[in-house]
Amino acid sequence: MKLLHIDSSALGAHSVSRGLTAAVVAEFKAAHPQIDVTYRDLAAAPLTHWAPVADAEHPAARESTAVLEEFLAADVIVVGAPMYNFGIPSNLKAWIDRVAVAGKTFRYTANGAEGLAGGKRVIIVSSRGGIYSAGSQGASVDFQEPYLRAVLGFLGITDIEFVRAEGVNLGAELKESAVQGALSGVNALLRQAA
Repeated sequence: MKLLHIDSSALGAHSVSRGLTAAVVAEFKAAHPQIDVTYRDLAAAPLTHWAPVADAEHPAARESTAVLEEFLAADVIVVGAPMYNFGIPSNLKAWIDRVAVAGKTFRYTANGAEGLAGGKRVIIVSSRGGIYSAGSQGASVDFQEPYLRAVLGFLGITDIEFVRAEGVNLGAELKESAVQGALSGVNALLRQAA
């Protein structure tokens, strides 16, 4: 089994999503000691924004190929996706632009788009300073989770799970409660898969 671990938070040691992705990966390692983990830190080593490159030997083209190969090889993908200004970090968008490749992860047919990257399990660790879940006052400006569901679905991935810590900037007590709730969610979803 191959697991791809992606972090995108710019907050380093202060990041809630990084702590939670580390917990998810640790649980996978405990359950599957032989698991092969590839780690990509999009904040520490940001990808350039996508642009067309004709030369396959150009550094940007080689970078794109490496990112796509990591994605295609993974059985499980754990993504740390903090909410920045109602959406995802731009470095995570740059990564998505590298894995959404016509002919590799999707194709257009006479019946419309067809995802080619199915069969993967994706766990999105979502951290949010406020409350944006369904039914909340902020739900109408959640462009983070719907976007990630849509783009992964477009690639053919249907096994998408969210572990969410909300309200982490609304006080220490609420932050602690949100993180503990998310950790409980990690344990529950990994027990379901066992």
